[in-house]
Amino acid sequence: MANTKSALKRAQIAERNRLRNKAYKSAVRTLMKKYFSSVEACAANPTTELKQEVEARMSEAYSKIDKAVKTGVLHPNNGARKKSRLAHKHKTLTA
Repeated sequence: MANTKSALKRAQIAERNRLRNKAYKSAVRTLMKKYFSSVEACAANPTTELKQEVEARMSEAYSKIDKAVKTGVLHPNNGARKKSRLAHKHKTLTA
């Protein structure tokens, strides 16, 4: 337990940041899962609507990853690796 007023405040700030970071990471994982499932659906039955959905989900995931990196939730290399995995999956779909 914190002994000083400043240590107590730092503990509160750390907890607030931990919860915010947890929410960001969870959102990134959710968007990536949605993207991968839409890619699988599009690979099974390629239609223009499904391809547009894949592009939209990829854009959403890229945006969330970039925001997480910008706010310091994710390390830049971690964000780059996640985006690379999304792009690699998209490349296999178009090939």
